[in-house]
Amino acid sequence: MKNENLFCALQTAFLARPDGIAIETEDGLGYTWNDLERATAMLANLLESLQLPAGSRVAAHTDKSVEALMLYLATLRAGLVYLPLNTAYQRAELEYFLNDAQPGVVVCASRNLPWVRELADAAGVAHVYTLDADRTGTLLEQAARQGDRHAPARRRADDLAAILYTSGTTGRSKGAMLTHGNLLSNALTLKDYWDWQPGDVLIHALPIFHVHGLFVASHGALLNGSKMLWLSKFEPRAVIERLPRATVFMGVPTLYVRLLAEPGLTREACARMRLFISGSAPLLIETFREWQARTGHTILERYGMSETVMLTSNPCRAADGERIGGTVGKPLPGVGVRVVDDAGQPCPVGEIGHVQVRGPNVFKGYWRMPEKTAEEFTADGWFRTGDVGRFDERGYLTIVGRSKDLIISGGYNVYPAEIEGHLNEMPGVAESAVVGVPHADFGEGVIAIVVPRPGAQLDEAEMIARLKQQIANYKVPKRIFFEPELPRNAMGKVQKNLLREQHRALFVS
Repeated sequence: MKNENLFCALQTAFLARPDGIAIETEDGLGYTWNDLERATAMLANLLESLQLPAGSRVAAHTDKSVEALMLYLATLRAGLVYLPLNTAYQRAELEYFLNDAQPGVVVCASRNLPWVRELADAAGVAHVYTLDADRTGTLLEQAARQGDRHAPARRRADDLAAILYTSGTTGRSKGAMLTHGNLLSNALTLKDYWDWQPGDVLIHALPIFHVHGLFVASHGALLNGSKMLWLSKFEPRAVIERLPRATVFMGVPTLYVRLLAEPGLTREACARMRLFISGSAPLLIETFREWQARTGHTILERYGMSETVMLTSNPCRAADGERIGGTVGKPLPGVGVRVVDDAGQPCPVGEIGHVQVRGPNVFKGYWRMPEKTAEEFTADGWFRTGDVGRFDERGYLTIVGRSKDLIISGGYNVYPAEIEGHLNEMPGVAESAVVGVPHADFGEGVIAIVVPRPGAQLDEAEMIARLKQQIANYKVPKRIFFEPELPRNAMGKVQKNLLREQHRALFVS
């Protein structure tokens, strides 16, 4: 059988240019492609020496480092299943993940070893290693004793490669099972659609516990044999300093906002850049336009999920169309996307409905949750994303929000993104979030949380009066609260569940 291990496709780049620099760190350290080949071989040999059962999980609760990326690649190489865990997770969260995933190996930062080992022992984890951002730890010490040659494990396209836990804002977190075929098909599609070119250089400033940084960014550069300028964390001036030596940057909207706050972001600084990509959270149209004006570049916005990797994208090549702000573009080649009503019937152009998808990139299901998996797929095999959106006449998709964020007030459906769009256009408003909270008369009452621009003086009554001239009365927030910032998770998504909880007693005693 053909070996369809994702690592084999990525390894092609390692073998093609062994002495070239693959990754350059912020402290000037350079890793060659041969370094990646040898190091992943040694780590894979270490994992294989543990004689773990087939399909064992390798959990990584580590700071971002090149060695952490190597651990991911070595896990693929050894034919095991990678389980990235956000370093912000605390004891109770990690306890749940270890008991649910039951990994054979846990790798953590040395500073967390005492409590992680305690949890690992309780969960029956056989092997615990440390790995720190300064290239120290027991993982590397043990791997250094292994040989630097390794034949990648044979895997089929439908064999499991990684498990990514969803945020769990409604109920307990679910482990999305992604296969070698899911990840490779998406990487190959994006390589072509985003027009990766010889000589492209990626600024990698994203975390690597999430789809965006671990799969979309890393796979893109590795598959293309492109150098990565590696930052352990996002720092706007460090990114701007590297723009003249790069061609591709991927970020979440928050990163673009922070870059725009820097005077060093100029057209001259971006002159060599080819592509700026945004995702993981909605990009404000104001940010989109300000970026165009400041840099001369049009941000490419795309849409994906932990369960599906990338689904849609605005065009990269001019021949494929223009990039439309406020949309996430068209379905990627080979990916099916449809918008349906509550009865499952296709929605007309411009009508909001439920977004459903299918394709080789769509996950295998939720880890040890067969009932939940079955519930999330339609009878004809489409995955229910939980997002609501609409197609325009050009075939571009706009995501309106999450179905769980839908507000039903007095029997009417209220989509927060529509109201947020009006609020964000008001003078002095930096951004906003609209949520529904319990209301004795209406079931849910609409409220808004608004972040003013620096120095702006906003008036709640004036804003409500203005909204009443723009939208139906049932959509108008009953209250507007002003806050210095909105709560966000590590990937920049607004945590509306926290806002709902904060204001849940507003209209009920």
